[in-house]
Amino acid sequence: MAKHHLSRSAFERLKAEYEDLTTRGRIEVADKIETARLLGDLSENGDYHAAKDEQGHMEGRIRHLEHLLDPINHEIIEAGDDETIGPGTIVTIVYEGDDDDMAERYLIGHPEEKTDALDVMSPQSPLGSALIGRGPGDWVEYEAPHGVLKVKVLEVEHA
Repeated sequence: MAKHHLSRSAFERLKAEYEDLTTRGRIEVADKIETARLLGDLSENGDYHAAKDEQGHMEGRIRHLEHLLDPINHEIIEAGDDETIGPGTIVTIVYEGDDDDMAERYLIGHPEEKTDALDVMSPQSPLGSALIGRGPGDWVEYEAPHGVLKVKVLEVEHA
């Protein structure tokens, strides 16, 4: 199985989230469940069922984070010093036929790299894999669901 490529900042953020969920998060959910139990009949207790649902979702997230943070399953990528596209780089592209002012910016990386500022493009996606190793000025073709599309790399920067 391929390793998950994570930036140092994403790794640290995920590690902090894991520690928070396994300490404060579990205590808060346990308190909610206990409070709901005190309300009586559990079969018709909406608060109890909501707290148990929250606990299930949180435990699922904890298991997911454990998998990602296991050293066997991830590799921390460091930013390079050239203008070649790879995991951890921010790429600005424009589709063939569009003006440069219609350019789109993406962070090439793992979905857990998501920030408010940028959408993330997986390096395993059709466009993401076609962009790997390319640089500014390069035209890249890739197979999309409805045919071949072509994009121009305008800019590459390191996250």
